[in-house]
Amino acid sequence: MKSDIRMCSAWRDAHDRPVYTLSDSCPDCGADAVNSAPAPFNPGDPHGEYRRALKRRNR
Repeated sequence: MKSDIRMCSAWRDAHDRPVYTLSDSCPDCGADAVNSAPAPFNPGDPHGEYRRALKRRNR
């Protein structure tokens, strides 16, 4: 799933706070905009199996 909200990739250098946009580039400085949301999960999570087993057990 692709997030519609993007954040300026160079906000630490060019701005005093994060700049959010819906376009592919920053409206203020013109830098590329990147996805602002973190990944929902890590497939290589070493503890994921145990966390899922605990969740199933608690149901």
